Amino acid sequence: MRTFRYAVSWGIALALAAMFLHLTLHPWPAPVAGDVKFFDPPGQHAVFAALAEKSGITLFEPAGRFVAGLLELVAAILILLPFSRRLGAVIAVLIFGTGVALHLSPWLGREITLPDGTLDGGTHFLVAVILLALSLLLLVVHPGRSRTSRVLTPAQYWRQA
Repeated sequence: MRTFRYAVSWGIALALAAMFLHLTLHPWPAPVAGDVKFFDPPGQHAVFAALAEKSGITLFEPAGRFVAGLLELVAAILILLPFSRRLGAVIAVLIFGTGVALHLSPWLGREITLPDGTLDGGTHFLVAVILLALSLLLLVVHPGRSRTSRVLTPAQYWRQA
């Protein structure tokens, strides 16, 4: 059972890390303008530009976008290392939980307007919900340290006490 949990943990970790890298650094071939946090020109990222426009808080674009991108890269690195995977998953839950909350707020909404003027049809919201669910699942599935009890000799017992 532990081997299965470890394999599932690795699968989810690789998927989350790939999505973090996709959202921040390297888009899929032929990326949609306004989807990559680090390479979009200021004011062109679809989500953060909408947040800045509707909320009136100018820190969302571009400063908030870069802070979110850095947090996502830190979470990706922590998720890839087995000994820090739970911490990375907690950071991912915070990132995607905030994303879902912002999509449910009047500032962003479930459908956002893309730079070409069309609506995304709720795709960004759906991706945030799926990645939040994967992050929560990683917290549950990743096996912790082995809790096997070892038998101590009397000398080891008295040294420990």
